[in-house]
Amino acid sequence: MSNRNNLAGKTAARERIRAERERQKKKEKLRRQLTVAGAVVGVLAVAGGIGYFVMKANEPKGWEAAKEAGLVKPAHTEGRNGTEILIGDKKAAQTLEVFEDVRCPACAAFEQSSGKALAKDIEDGRYRVRFTMYTFIDGAAGGEGSKNALSALGAALNVSPEAFLKYKSTLYSTKYHPDEREDLYAKDSELLKVAAEVPELKNDKAFATAVKKGTYDRWAMEMTALFGRKGVRGTPTFMHGDKKLEMAQVPQRQMTQAQYHQLAQANFKKMIDNEFGPAKGAAGGDPGKGGSSGEGGAKGIREGEKDPSGTR
Repeated sequence: MSNRNNLAGKTAARERIRAERERQKKKEKLRRQLTVAGAVVGVLAVAGGIGYFVMKANEPKGWEAAKEAGLVKPAHTEGRNGTEILIGDKKAAQTLEVFEDVRCPACAAFEQSSGKALAKDIEDGRYRVRFTMYTFIDGAAGGEGSKNALSALGAALNVSPEAFLKYKSTLYSTKYHPDEREDLYAKDSELLKVAAEVPELKNDKAFATAVKKGTYDRWAMEMTALFGRKGVRGTPTFMHGDKKLEMAQVPQRQMTQAQYHQLAQANFKKMIDNEFGPAKGAAGGDPGKGGSSGEGGAKGIREGEKDPSGTR
């Protein structure tokens, strides 16, 4: 082999070695770049994940979230936010206002003794009733039963006013109404069990779905915001216009439940007769005529009465 060929072979070998080294350098550089990029992506992913979980942790939950949910107003309601529940003959000249809380034991006692008398007056057109439902016992005793039951009442009202009245009465019944310290109505299953007693709601899939999904939770929160309306902070309370009606207390003495209900109903009827005049069929009775001459006593709700919610 000549010296020239030998030199050319060595040169070619050196070129191959140099080329291989350059290729290895480029490969190592690319590997480092990919490693750094992967690390950056990993850091960003971790940071993003942390940010996501922090965001989720700070999101309002439960009934706080319900305040920001879309408002769905039940049918058969009035007012800007659907917080006016007016039930009865629209031609009735007077409106009785009833303030209640579903967990309230005194409200349950009233319904058990005088609920039928109130319902008969509504049916007879003696007056309409505006129900303002409070949920303050949830805050006072702890729990969610008042709000959850009110949301379910919204679902019943969406079916019909009759369904609302019957469901409310059943929620207050001796069979179902829990001790106010027991937050039983926080459970949808309990609310649906009670609803099964109401013909208008039994087997109503749309009603059941609304209860489970909390369709009227935001509406219940709008009703909750009415606490203190007209200065009322206790339940049950009855008002006619701006006048708070006073019902005599049942004497504190030993008696049966039937005797208590009889006396309580008599006291309710006396309070109503004093304010609205004798009932239909009674001597001198003229349904719809108010018996009060005091300012606000005969106004009902038709004179533009306003409340803190701005609904009317």
